Amino acid sequence: MTPSGTDIRTARLDLLPLRVEHATEMAGVLADPALHHFIGGTPDALTARYRRLVAGSPDPDVTWLNWVLRLREDSRLTGTVQATLGAAHGTAEIAWVVGTPWQGRGLAKEAAVALVAWLTAYPVRSITAHIHPDHHASAAVARAAGLIPTPERQDGEVRWECAGHAGGTGG
Repeated sequence: MTPSGTDIRTARLDLLPLRVEHATEMAGVLADPALHHFIGGTPDALTARYRRLVAGSPDPDVTWLNWVLRLREDSRLTGTVQATLGAAHGTAEIAWVVGTPWQGRGLAKEAAVALVAWLTAYPVRSITAHIHPDHHASAAVARAAGLIPTPERQDGEVRWECAGHAGGTGG
């Protein structure tokens, strides 16, 4: 099975490979403008974005992996996780977002921990995330997923690396 077609299951969540059909429900999940500034929140904008993501990276050396988070207890989509694999899948940059109504329940942490575990088993040599220095909730998610902050900055965000994969050295 290709990595993009893999379901990941946690205690409360099903991480399902992104499909264009998820756009309508995800528009409501991501509707709070406080979540982000660059991704459209309308069904049409998300449908267009999801079409691009599902089609895959135009760079043959890069693989985009995107999952929606389905909370099993009420069968609702609640957010997303993603990994951008590069250099023959030796590196992964990860990100997550959980809709405002579901924040504070540990769902982002649960999904990010599962994603890092999946990537480690896949395997990748280096796992990173970039987090705004004032985004304490996202920093807590990164820490729970085994990432540690580095002194490096990119576009004002702190580079976090998986403790067991820092610098891609495997140690």
